[in-house]
Amino acid sequence: MSLPTFSVSEINSYIKRKFDTDMVLQSVIISGEISNFNNHYKTGHLYFSLKDDTAAIKAVMFNRQAAKLRFAPENGMKVLAFGRVAVFERDGVYQIYVDALEPDGAGALAAAFEQLKKRLAAQGLFDEAHKKPIPFFPKKIGVITSPTGAAVQDIFNVTGRRFPIGDIVFCPVTVQGPAAPAEMIDALERLQKLGDIDVVIIGRGGGSMEDLWCFNDELLARAIYACAIPVISAVGHETDFTICDFVSDLRAPTPSAAAELAVPDLNGLLMELGSLCDRLYGAYERKLTNERRRLELILSVRDFTSPGRFFDNEKNAAAALTARLMNAAERIVGAEKLRLSKTVAALDTLNPLSVLLRGYAVVGADGGIVSSVNDIMIGQEIDITMADGVLNCRVLDKKVNHG
Repeated sequence: MSLPTFSVSEINSYIKRKFDTDMVLQSVIISGEISNFNNHYKTGHLYFSLKDDTAAIKAVMFNRQAAKLRFAPENGMKVLAFGRVAVFERDGVYQIYVDALEPDGAGALAAAFEQLKKRLAAQGLFDEAHKKPIPFFPKKIGVITSPTGAAVQDIFNVTGRRFPIGDIVFCPVTVQGPAAPAEMIDALERLQKLGDIDVVIIGRGGGSMEDLWCFNDELLARAIYACAIPVISAVGHETDFTICDFVSDLRAPTPSAAAELAVPDLNGLLMELGSLCDRLYGAYERKLTNERRRLELILSVRDFTSPGRFFDNEKNAAAALTARLMNAAERIVGAEKLRLSKTVAALDTLNPLSVLLRGYAVVGADGGIVSSVNDIMIGQEIDITMADGVLNCRVLDKKVNHG
């Protein structure tokens, strides 16, 4: 019996069909160490091998899947490769076609964490200048965490005890595993669309580095960075740190501490307000007492006990001014009287009546004064005015004085 003869292509095609119909090989997770790593910069495809102590398998990760990586693969890094095992028919080589890649083990996770942390820090996602302040009196608090863990109970209990008037909007999500980052990003977007959330708490309780790894997701970190609402990160215990802690506006060591940082202690505020009121009332009483004493001291001054004395100096000054004014007026009136007397005396010397009183007379004729005998004709009537009356006379004769 002769054996059938196959071409290379037929054998490779046959083997490929065998691989493609094997359900185990269609979805596998392979744990191994990266070696012969090659990032094909032109296409973006990643080519490498996965090995353990005794064997190796070739691997390829195409650019569409590689773009979703949260870390930079390196030679010697232990990883978990998710994908399918199939045959590259042309070369007759079987390999794993990787859909997703995750660090495996604490060392690999730590390396991936430091890689992402360094890259995001260089891009400014951790800058303090970008961080938003946490409001002092939040009316609504958004909470993003698991509905079954202890974290949600701690947040509800602390918030209810410290700030019972605040409202909590709870967004239940998965906080572990590959689906967790997308759920938390969606919750952030839904809270922002509400438009009235004042602060967001995102986190979970403690766990291993693998358990907390979803909080190191780059897309989640960028969503927190871009969130318009202040975000408090509360992941794990006090010693646990994730990328979310660095990019958030405030990091809390535990979910309970996050609740304490998110809301004020209402009872403490009321006590402080009461203390301030007491201090204010005491200060008011002291001020009132001091002002009352000051007023009493002012009123005890002589000017207020005897109001009339308040004007004594002014009255004395007014009296002195009045006396000076009267003296000045008397001096002025006396001087004017003397000047008037002198004027009257001078006028008296010029008064025609005064001349008549001394025995002289005024001769007039035809309404005028006669100053010469030549102005009078014999027989003309003349008037002779004397001090005590007027004589009407007729000129009988006249003599001219030639001397």
